[in-house]
Amino acid sequence: MMYGISIFLGESLTEQTEAYIDEMNRLGIKGIFTSLHIPEDDATLYAARLRQLGQIAHQRKMKLMVDISGEALMRAGFAFDDLDSILAIGVTGLRMDYAISNKKIAEASQKIDIGLNASTITPEDVVELKKYGADFNRFEAWHNYYPRPETGLSSIFFATKNSWLKEAGFKIFAFVPGNGVLRGPIYQGLPTLEKHRYLNPLACMLDLESNFGVDGIYIGDPTISTRSRNQISTYLKTNTFVLEVNNTGSKYFNLILGDHANRQDDARDVIRSAEARFKKIDIISPEKALERHLGSVTIDNEKYGRYMGEIQILKNNLPCDDKVNIAAKVVAEDLSLIDYIKPGDKFKLIEKGML
Repeated sequence: MMYGISIFLGESLTEQTEAYIDEMNRLGIKGIFTSLHIPEDDATLYAARLRQLGQIAHQRKMKLMVDISGEALMRAGFAFDDLDSILAIGVTGLRMDYAISNKKIAEASQKIDIGLNASTITPEDVVELKKYGADFNRFEAWHNYYPRPETGLSSIFFATKNSWLKEAGFKIFAFVPGNGVLRGPIYQGLPTLEKHRYLNPLACMLDLESNFGVDGIYIGDPTISTRSRNQISTYLKTNTFVLEVNNTGSKYFNLILGDHANRQDDARDVIRSAEARFKKIDIISPEKALERHLGSVTIDNEKYGRYMGEIQILKNNLPCDDKVNIAAKVVAEDLSLIDYIKPGDKFKLIEKGML
């Protein structure tokens, strides 16, 4: 899987931006996406920033995909007829817009990776690109991100389009929203799928990877939060989900904290900690029985006999049970991760504010 970030050239590339790129690169992020749709009066500025970003990417062995139009490329001092000069500054790919002919795209594919608009590629385009001798090993189908709420793609359209793209031989790339510095002027996230707009970035990444056959996942917004960076880092390095939980006032809160693994026999309604009830513990007395909601973290009390000490996270709402104490609640930001904890997956529960 290819993971990437987006860096926009509307502002100078600061030391802070470079530090963010370095941090994300250490997490396993290997790609940068940027856009060269430049205002008329900023061509020189954008060209200089692209060179700077290309150098940064090259030094870190990161791919750099640039969203361009033919006109913008020319204004920035580059041309399709001289792709070597583009490659020389660290750019590894060009995402072409609809105004560029398939003949030019096919010619460019002999030298550089090509991103095509995933939503608008047609079977006729594929036929024409083949006719012009395009190198399909260099093609990637890139979905757009959608700044305006309610305009992101539906899951049905996305899945159907991706199925055809796979059959046609394309690698598929898509965006998930950030939750740190958001891109203006709307500041409502930059997702490909509308359902992802306000969700945890890691959950969005896992959804694209698990359910939609995506090959490359890029964060659309300028940054993600520190807590999301930590969650993604831990997941990529150790395949462990880190979930923050709120203390609900139970005297057994500390018992549920720490490392767990979901049982291999995956339950319908709950995530069951595989080892929890087999640890040596004191008697767990019943506490006030409360309704169990999605994200509730529970521990079975002495009324459950040999199940005493079992720790669960609720996948679905369940009624009160006087044999079950509610010890904590997964924070709202992490609820969307629960669906992706599969049989045998490791997870860690930590107190809110510790990520």
